Amino acid sequence: MDWLRDHLWEAWLGAAILLGVAEMFSLDLILAMLAAGALAGMGTALVTDSVGVQVLVASVVSVAMLAVVRPSLARRFHGGPDLVLGNARVVGLEAVVTEPISSVRPGRVKLDGEIWTASADTDLRIGERVEVLEIRGATAVVRPRALPEPPSSEGFEDLGNTDDKETP
Repeated sequence: MDWLRDHLWEAWLGAAILLGVAEMFSLDLILAMLAAGALAGMGTALVTDSVGVQVLVASVVSVAMLAVVRPSLARRFHGGPDLVLGNARVVGLEAVVTEPISSVRPGRVKLDGEIWTASADTDLRIGERVEVLEIRGATAVVRPRALPEPPSSEGFEDLGNTDDKETP
């Protein structure tokens, strides 16, 4: 028991290492926060011989790490973009009409490098850009791509108009 009291900082370090290794298998970030608390206990053991103070510091640091640091780390590591598989991945993409489409007869579009059968509520000509609204079976339901509005010229004078000026 005297050896443990003389080498308590090494016991805290061993606990931190064991918790760190166990965290590699769990990947929940809980044991890593406890390992940080054990490192704080080790630092306290280097300063004081009071086991109660060491346990208190290790506990406070562990709880603080679990409450403050872990939620943001868990969001960062476990969050990510949603994986969209199958036909749902092409919804919202732009396509080009390769065979005319009418409201009563489907046509074809080139979508994501592939030729798809497509239907629409309006008539579309070859070369028009369309947006995929949904996939019904093996048919893409499309609509004409909305063009961005031209920039407003409000507040600008017509500098190119020289009709009002006299030329010598």
